[in-house]
Amino acid sequence: MNVFLGYIFLGLSLAAPIGPVNAAQMDKGIKSGFFQAWLLGLGALTADIIYMLTVYLGVVKYLETPFMQSFLWLFGFFVLIYTGIETIIGSGKIVIDNRSQDSGFKSFLSGFIMSISNPLTILFWLGIYGSVLAKTASSYGTGELVIYSFGIILGLILWDIVMAAISSSFRKLLTTRLLTIISLISGISLIGFALFFGYQALKLFL
Repeated sequence: MNVFLGYIFLGLSLAAPIGPVNAAQMDKGIKSGFFQAWLLGLGALTADIIYMLTVYLGVVKYLETPFMQSFLWLFGFFVLIYTGIETIIGSGKIVIDNRSQDSGFKSFLSGFIMSISNPLTILFWLGIYGSVLAKTASSYGTGELVIYSFGIILGLILWDIVMAAISSSFRKLLTTRLLTIISLISGISLIGFALFFGYQALKLFL
């Protein structure tokens, strides 16, 4: 259970950095309410799941080799370090753009396209989810992989709901200071996971 909760927290940490999707989702919640913001986040989540499946189908059969496992741990380490540092540095430069109100389908589609068209997204999931696959393949079986993958997805869903709720119901709390604190906490969490991934890679070399 503790491991499963850890993967839920990993999903929350991956979703929390204030980027294009979160900025658009906050704006959507402020302008159009909870449901529209939730649909936009759901579209981005759908793209993330597609990338997770792509990584799983294309990488999982190669995870038995120590070289590939060490590569994935190191790649995940560098991706998380970069993302964490970038999140902390950019925490004071958050701007919410004003956008016009769209239909539910357009909200979903905008979130999906925003996430799936980002060239860094597939590299991000290759590094992060690939590292999870490496750990699970070496220690557990397919059942555990499905459970832990669901934990990551659940973390993403929880953050989607939180963002939609905050932006639509607690608009007065959406200050630059609050968003900066969220980004700082998320960045520190990602760097913490990066150090763990780096430690796992180091153990394979020793």
